[in-house]
This record gives sequence, C-alpha cells and structure tokens, in this order.
Amino acid sequence: MLALLQRVSQASVTVAGEVVGAIDGGLLVFLGVQQGDDPARCEKLAAKVMNYRIFSDGEGRMNRSVRDCGGGVLVVSQFTLAADTRKGLRPSFTPAAEPAEAQRLYDYFTDCIRRETDRVATGRFGTDMQVSLCNDGPVTFLLEV
Repeated sequence: MLALLQRVSQASVTVAGEVVGAIDGGLLVFLGVQQGDDPARCEKLAAKVMNYRIFSDGEGRMNRSVRDCGGGVLVVSQFTLAADTRKGLRPSFTPAAEPAEAQRLYDYFTDCIRRETDRVATGRFGTDMQVSLCNDGPVTFLLEV
C-alpha cells in the first residue's frame, strides 16, 4: 500500500464539474492499493499518515503532524501509484489490486483516518477526477507499508 502525501494550503477534487471533496490546510493523500494489501496495512498506513511529522514547528522544523496542526486530510484513490515502471516506456498495472478489492481497502483506509479526525474529505473512487492543490513548500513524501 502506497500513500503519496502532499502538504497543502488547500486542495479539492472535482467530478463532472462538481466539487466532491475539499480541504484547507493539511494533507492531500493519493492512495495506491496493491495486490496483497489488507486491512492491517490500511491501519498501519493511516496511523503513519496521521502522525508523520511534515508540518513546521515554531522554529521552522518539520516536527508537527497533521493531527498536531488540526489540518484536514483529503484522500484520493490513485491506482497509477501501483504501476510497475521498471521496464519499457509504458507502465504495467499488474501490481495494482483488482478494482473491487482496491475500493474496499480505500474505503477502509478512509474510515481509519476518520477515526482520527473529522476533517476528512475524499475523491470518488473509480471516476475521472480533477485534483486541484496548492502544495505548501513544496513538501511531498511517498510512504509505503
């Protein structure tokens, strides 16, 4: 399971011209579900996302988590994170979980985040989404469990 974290000052997801999820400051999480992922990995990754210290403290050091800051979390499914790009010029998506399983684990991951904060928004699984964001820093990290 992969999570691409971006520290943002704002982010939103639009589907068919309608904003379906938005946050002000916090984390935009692009979630990639791979074959073999399970609820235990969701829980571990959600805990890591909520506690990962990438927000500045009073001295400008990355010592605060999204939980510490009271920031929002926008979770967007992105199966392309699970691509195998080691060979050739076209990605292979064989490492990605099947859509039904990926949605089940995406929903479970989002539920894990909701247990930690009520400032959660989501994209819409399996749809064509437009993601708008202002990356703060820029700060981007790839987490894997």
